[in-house]
Formats: sequence, C-alpha cells, structure tokens
Amino acid sequence: MSATASPRYAPVLRRLHWLMALLILAAYLLIEQRGIFPRGSGGRLAMMQGHFWVGIAVFVLVWWRVLARRKHGAPLITPPLDRYSALAAKALHLALYAFFIVMPLLGMATAWCDGKAIMIPFTGMALPALLPENEALAHQLEDLHGTIGEAFYWVIGLHVVAAIWHHLFRRDDTLRRML
Repeated sequence: MSATASPRYAPVLRRLHWLMALLILAAYLLIEQRGIFPRGSGGRLAMMQGHFWVGIAVFVLVWWRVLARRKHGAPLITPPLDRYSALAAKALHLALYAFFIVMPLLGMATAWCDGKAIMIPFTGMALPALLPENEALAHQLEDLHGTIGEAFYWVIGLHVVAAIWHHLFRRDDTLRRML
C-alpha cells in the first residue's frame, strides 16, 4: 500500500469507490423501504432479496478493491496531512473496509439462521445455507447487523463530511484524488 506520485487514485479504484457508494445507498434504500410492502408479499421479498444481493456484491467488490489498492497504492495528499490527521484517516478507512466485509457476512448469517433463502437471481435456486436454523441466534445476529449498520451510516457520514472539509476548508486534494 505505497503512496503513488499520481495526483489521483487509479481509475479502477475510483470506479470501485463510486460503484460501492451507489451499492451501499441501494442496500440502505432497499432495507428501509421494504416496509411499504406488506409482510409476505412479493414486493417485500424482492426488496429483501435485493438487499441481500447488493450486500453480497459489496462483499465481492471489496476484495477486488483491496487487491487493486495493494497494486496501485494511494496518491499522496497535497499538502500533506499532519500525523494525527493521517492516523485518523487511516482508521476511518480501515473501519469502512471492515464494514464492507463484516456486514454482508452478518447479513447472510442472519438470513440463514432465520431460515430465509438467499435466492440466486433469475434461477429459482438459492445459495446453500451454511448455518442451521436457529431463531434465537437469528434475532441476535439481526440486532447486531442493525446496530453495526447504524454505526456504518455514521462512519460513512463522517467520511463524506471529512472529504468536504478537506476540499472546502483545508483546500487540499483529498477529494479531487477520487474524482
């Protein structure tokens, strides 16, 4: 993960960043809007399955992103950050990557323990459940998934506010590196 001399992230990293941002937004909208459909309805099931698959897509893409980041590195910020700001930025980014990995795993575990199938789109087949049904565990995992999800939105918000702060007040190239 070395810093590169280019003023911007590699194109693959920029595309993955914005694609994953859109997918996270879609996951949020799908899960939050499922309530417009009655329980047990096809619309609600579609929203849930969409949420599952958007989460799985994020899980797959994060590994591609990690590999691309290791290959291409990150451009240096100009002017450079002080030591504490750089440490805070690194911690925030590590938290985001942890969320991208943990949340889909928790979501799948919750679904399987709750006896819900994760259907493979357009096939009528489901992913094999890797955990047995366990209603008590499903409720605990769902609560944990929800709690971490709420924290995730705050971390994303902090990420966005930090990018805007860097751009408007610090006037460095933090945001421009990802555009």
